[in-house]
Amino acid sequence: MRSATRFGVVVLSLVLAACSSAPSKRGGFYQDDGPPEKAPPADLSKTADAVPRIEPFHPYANRPYTALGRNYTPMTDDRPYRVRGFASWYGKQFHGSRTSSGEIYDMYAASAAHPTMPIPSYARVTNTRTGASVLVRVNDRGPFKKDRVIDLSYAAAMKIGIAATGTGEVEVVRLTFDDIRALRGESPRADPAPVAVAPPPPPSPPPPETGHWSVQIGAFQQEANAVALRERVAVQMQQSGNEVVGQGAPRVEHDGSIFRVLVGAANDRTVAQTLAQQLGRLLGRETVVLMR
Repeated sequence: MRSATRFGVVVLSLVLAACSSAPSKRGGFYQDDGPPEKAPPADLSKTADAVPRIEPFHPYANRPYTALGRNYTPMTDDRPYRVRGFASWYGKQFHGSRTSSGEIYDMYAASAAHPTMPIPSYARVTNTRTGASVLVRVNDRGPFKKDRVIDLSYAAAMKIGIAATGTGEVEVVRLTFDDIRALRGESPRADPAPVAVAPPPPPSPPPPETGHWSVQIGAFQQEANAVALRERVAVQMQQSGNEVVGQGAPRVEHDGSIFRVLVGAANDRTVAQTLAQQLGRLLGRETVVLMR
């Protein structure tokens, strides 16, 4: 909606339902994503809310970025925010991967991805049809579809009753610092808590030279899911302040019946292997060096 800065591997739901440009649905979720394959924890409808805290904003995850051809400028202040629209959710495809904040995505915790809310921040998400609500920690970037306002973790979607349908209309209300203080029984403060302002992004590096070795960070049967991962990773790389930024944007290549998400193009396999290690640390995903 999910660093998420879903990289917080952000993206780019990032969730997957929200990031896809032309998704294919199956039973309320998307082909390469969905609920856990093994038995989930008991009664996820009673998942505990996130516990809000006043924290400095992430120094990199709140930089301006581009996804699916649209520019986004994240908030870096304590302004209130309220919006109504459709929420989606993301599950097993990103479980255990890094979000835009650098945290590990846990589909069983109350978290969310949002295009512009600060990372980290907190929001109350309410199902407008039933009134069920959940308090989530925003730690990732996404969704990137115009008709979606937030991507919830699988557990958060279960708690408000939209996991089975894949999407649902919700109201999203950000918790300001004073809201958080009120929840903790503290008095409001006249001055907002200090916020870590993101440094300006470095100059864009030149594109990589055409070569033979690339790093695969994902492979899918559905093009929409490959595009979703490409956008999330592009956001994470943009905002990471990491040396992998100089490797060019992720791309999707069609290989028979498989859509591969690739990064970089190097003439030297050793260079590609180093890049694979860097991407693995940054995204928390398995990487493979391929000759392309």
